Amino acid sequence: MKNKNNQKKIKQSILKTTKSLLNLFPLLLGTILLVSLFIKLIPNSFYFSLFEGHFLIGSLIGSLVGSISVGTPLTSYIIGGELLEKGISLIVVTAFLVSWVTIGIIQIPIELKTLGKKFTFLRNIIAFISAIIIAFIIGLIFNII
Repeated sequence: MKNKNNQKKIKQSILKTTKSLLNLFPLLLGTILLVSLFIKLIPNSFYFSLFEGHFLIGSLIGSLVGSISVGTPLTSYIIGGELLEKGISLIVVTAFLVSWVTIGIIQIPIELKTLGKKFTFLRNIIAFISAIIIAFIIGLIFNII
């Protein structure tokens, strides 16, 4: 009897999960398409022109641009290396890359729907502040500050 109950619960869970995924599919597809479009439309030279200047202002701008941009960790290594080669401060590059991978404003609609408003905004605010703090810790470790 207990085994039949478990099987029934498993079937109900699978059906509920499938229904949730089907409801989220249009939003998920739209987010993926928007992210792909965003990555293709903004050239790397745009990022180089933004981050020149003082490391404090640069790290704030880097975090803001990284939050708006969307990227994958794999891509971030390439862009980070290019920014460093162009002479952009390690602090600025770190702030940009941490926010680039952890925030992603374009993804907020799907987070709101799946995780809720309070969690989404709290997570993004903490991630933004953390990106700046991590950048300055890196600066202290490498004696840049």
